[in-house]
Amino acid sequence: MNFFDKYDWETMLNQHSPVNYDISQYFEILCPQNDYPDFLDRYIQLPVMQRLSGVGLLCGTDWTPLYRNRFYYSRLDHSKGVALIVWHFTHDKAQTIAGLLHDISTPVFSHVSDFRKGDALTQTATEEPTARIIRGDAELGRLLAEDGLSAEQVEDYHIYPIADNEIPQLSADRLEYMFPSGMALDGSWTIEEIRLCYNDLTILKNEDGADELGFRTLEIAELYCEHFCMIGHILQLNENKLALHMLGQIMNMAEKAGILNETDFMTLSEKEVMEKLNRHCETQPKQSTHADILSRYYRTFRTMTKIEHTNQPLPESDYFCVNLKVKQRYINPLVVSTTPSTPLRDRSTTRLSDVSEKARNIINDFKTFSDTAYGCVKLC
Repeated sequence: MNFFDKYDWETMLNQHSPVNYDISQYFEILCPQNDYPDFLDRYIQLPVMQRLSGVGLLCGTDWTPLYRNRFYYSRLDHSKGVALIVWHFTHDKAQTIAGLLHDISTPVFSHVSDFRKGDALTQTATEEPTARIIRGDAELGRLLAEDGLSAEQVEDYHIYPIADNEIPQLSADRLEYMFPSGMALDGSWTIEEIRLCYNDLTILKNEDGADELGFRTLEIAELYCEHFCMIGHILQLNENKLALHMLGQIMNMAEKAGILNETDFMTLSEKEVMEKLNRHCETQPKQSTHADILSRYYRTFRTMTKIEHTNQPLPESDYFCVNLKVKQRYINPLVVSTTPSTPLRDRSTTRLSDVSEKARNIINDFKTFSDTAYGCVKLC
């Protein structure tokens, strides 16, 4: 019996009561006000960054009732959060700004653009223009020069292991996106739990001798690991696969039909893109079944509340189906493995799964979970 088998879509989205979150309180946990890096605000106000306020972290799921997202959290919020985490742990300006800029090339609906480009498994296609955008923005270049920094120092946050590293390691980017994802998608993170986990983190050395965020306390590491895997489970269910892939196909068809273009995806907000699609679909008769598949897809996306889980695809004349492998998001964090009385510099570290049977079982079950072969939704 896989641990995740009992956690279907409805269970995941309904198991936690609604919570009113204060994002300013969350940011205060990531970096207390008395340590806030004031230089960040000049970068955040740049038009090239403000564009991200209209791009949602949760990949277009704010626009379909299949989800019950508790609030909207933008890629600008996420970028600020990553920068605050990097600053909190490093107090290094170049690394902090690199963290802030890491999503500067993200199109509307975030990773939906990876799905539409056939990159559901790695979800990195949206990163390709990052360096070009950073080097091509004159206002950004001016600020960097004032701070004595070069584009080369901030255009690739992958070179800073606290900012980014490979799954299943823990980084500022991964740490940040899963806190608001859990708050917004299913309400599974409380502010108290976030504070507990965040304040237990420190910089440790991993197996390769590189810096990596890790936990001081085994029980808190287990709590964080389970939370992360549970949210990651939402992202590997057929509902999530279908929603992102369907929206990706809507974007492709709208671009092909001349309703939208690639520039729109990098300049318009998600709200503005949806308004364009609304205007097109309002002119199409609802009884159309073949002439305008785009309108059928769009209406279905904006109204669907459930999907069907099947082992075979359903007729494409009446259904939209997906059969996809997607990126699995989980964490096997470092944890201090000796006694609390030992000075931190003398303590050894290990992967959580090596010292916790509970975490090892959860991670293994997460990695081996398999939804039905197909997820399908009946078209409007």
